[in-house]
This record gives sequence, C-alpha cells and structure tokens, in this order.
Amino acid sequence: MGIKEKLRGDLTQAIRSRDELTSGTIRMVLSAITNEEVAGKSARELSEAEVIAVLSRETKKRREAAEAFDLGERPERAALERAESEVIGRYLPAQLSGAELEKLIAEAIAETGASGPAGMGLVMKVLSPKIAGKADGGAVSAAVKAALAN
Repeated sequence: MGIKEKLRGDLTQAIRSRDELTSGTIRMVLSAITNEEVAGKSARELSEAEVIAVLSRETKKRREAAEAFDLGERPERAALERAESEVIGRYLPAQLSGAELEKLIAEAIAETGASGPAGMGLVMKVLSPKIAGKADGGAVSAAVKAALAN
C-alpha cells in the first residue's frame, strides 16, 4: 500500500472517529499532493519519493509557522502547527540518527573526494537521494559544512 492510499484510508478513519485535527491535516496534505500532480503541462501520478518530498515540505511549513507563532506570542496557534506536523510525520520515513547521518556524510565525502567548502555541492548531490525525507535539509547542510571544514 502506498502512502497516498494509507492517507486516504486514515482520512476515512479520522472522519469516522471525529478526529478533526487528523482529518483536517490529512485533507491539507492530500490537497498538496493533488496540486503537485496537476501542476505543469500534464497531470501525472506522483512516485512515492515525490509524495515523501511533498510531505517533508508540508512538515517544514508547519515547523516554520510554529516558530513564527511563537515569536508572535501566539502559543495556541504554535501548538496547533506542531500537532499538524506530528500528524504528517507519521507518514514520513523514520528520521536518521546523528550517527547514521555522520556515517552517510563521511561516505559521500569519500565517494566524491571533496575537500573544503568548494566540495559542498558535490557531497550534497550524492547525499540528497540517500536522505530524502529522512533528515532536515538545513541540519544536513550544516553537518556537511562542518565535516568539510575539518
């Protein structure tokens, strides 16, 4: 069963159990997936990797919105955004631990032979497909920068 099918099944369950947070969040995510599918010249079905990318993007939006609401002293809205992020997170692959991420970065640096800040693009190009949806891009970028600085 693909992620989209799981989302649709879980939406039905959430509606039946009157879970407004989950049903509303899943509706927003399915809408984002549909918008991505119909964008461009021809409508097409998204691959699992593309669906994960949409989910990751939606999670990032919620995280950034929660931070903005915290700064604006709106804790109730920040809590709602974090709760939505948690719902979306259920459908993302398990996040990489720090040690796993460091190992992948070391392998990518060895594979590309990169050294110094100039090699960051090469390392990220090799690393990105391996970590898609499994780690925050900003954290990965910072870790790669730190590894290349040594």
